[in-house]
Amino acid sequence: MTQPSPAVPGWAARALSTVFDPCCREKGISVVDMGLLRSVDVRDGHVRVELLLTSGWCPFAARVVSDVETAIRQQPGVETCEVEVVWDEAWTTDRLSPAAARRLRSLPDPVAVPDRDAFLTAHRSRPLGPSPGGRP
Repeated sequence: MTQPSPAVPGWAARALSTVFDPCCREKGISVVDMGLLRSVDVRDGHVRVELLLTSGWCPFAARVVSDVETAIRQQPGVETCEVEVVWDEAWTTDRLSPAAARRLRSLPDPVAVPDRDAFLTAHRSRPLGPSPGGRP
């Protein structure tokens, strides 16, 4: 998991590190590693989460919003939660964690993969984070 921004408390980043945009679940890239979290504001048991989307046409936006809300509501001390997709800032690849950027950049040219299913089976994603040798 990437380091959360100062606008995202550590507990919220940890809770949301298990929430995936369905497009990135297979690669093990959470909404935190995608850089979709802009801020998490906590006041008197109410949590307000601001999310960016990679695209205004994301077919899974409602699912991501719902999963984020569920993950935050399950945290101790949270009474209510509001998740809002914000549009005043564009998501860019600069928001990706280094591990997520490497994961997404490592895809081969489709022309170089004659058997897609065999390739996916051989290269199933492992969770982000340090590898056994200590390198992500």
